[in-house]
Amino acid sequence: MKINIFYDQVKFRLRLSKKVKKLIEKVIREEKKTPGDLSFILTSDENIIEINREFLKHDYFTDVIAFSDNKENIINGEVYISVETVRNNANNYKVSLKEEILRVIIHGTLHLCGYDDKKMKGKMIMREKERKWINIANKLVYGIQT
Repeated sequence: MKINIFYDQVKFRLRLSKKVKKLIEKVIREEKKTPGDLSFILTSDENIIEINREFLKHDYFTDVIAFSDNKENIINGEVYISVETVRNNANNYKVSLKEEILRVIIHGTLHLCGYDDKKMKGKMIMREKERKWINIANKLVYGIQT
């Protein structure tokens, strides 16, 4: 098992990355799965839209794209996160950048675990799980009591 966080063409750096990696592992294990090889790539809007166009045939910006390479119950994959879009979303939703980054990391991890948010029911399930994990993350990663 190896969880990596990479930075591609962004100045942003994730603080407390060891704790964030523990959080990712905890989310996966809670889903009764085993963490495998995972890469979280924090990148730019420019790169995200290229990935979105090339691999998903979508012509729009997004905050997170997840590619799964799971082997049975072992979660492997790549999660691309646009720091620019996450920053804009944080401003729009009036939350801190660190909370929104954690939310999309959790969101991408849930996608790797098999959750889908294309339909309303799946979206509601994912949002509920995100809220739960954000509360845990604030305590685990940042020591914030909610």
